[in-house]
Amino acid sequence: MTEIAISAARAQLGDLVRRAAHGRETIALTDHGHVAALLVSPQVIEDLEDALAVSDYHRRKAEGTLAPGIPMAEVRKRLGLEQK
Repeated sequence: MTEIAISAARAQLGDLVRRAAHGRETIALTDHGHVAALLVSPQVIEDLEDALAVSDYHRRKAEGTLAPGIPMAEVRKRLGLEQK
């Protein structure tokens, strides 16, 4: 993770955002030596959300608290994918 002071980041903001967005680099913006904010790629957040959802699914499955699912045939029908 790259750290940069907010005061220095002002002049480089466009470059820093591109590095975070395209290079999947996390950039920490610091204020008086303390991390105040992070620039991260939206894909990183999406990947974390996906991993959290999968983890939650496995936890609920292990606990036996999963709600019943929808049969694939019903999903296909609702989405208009039913084969004729």
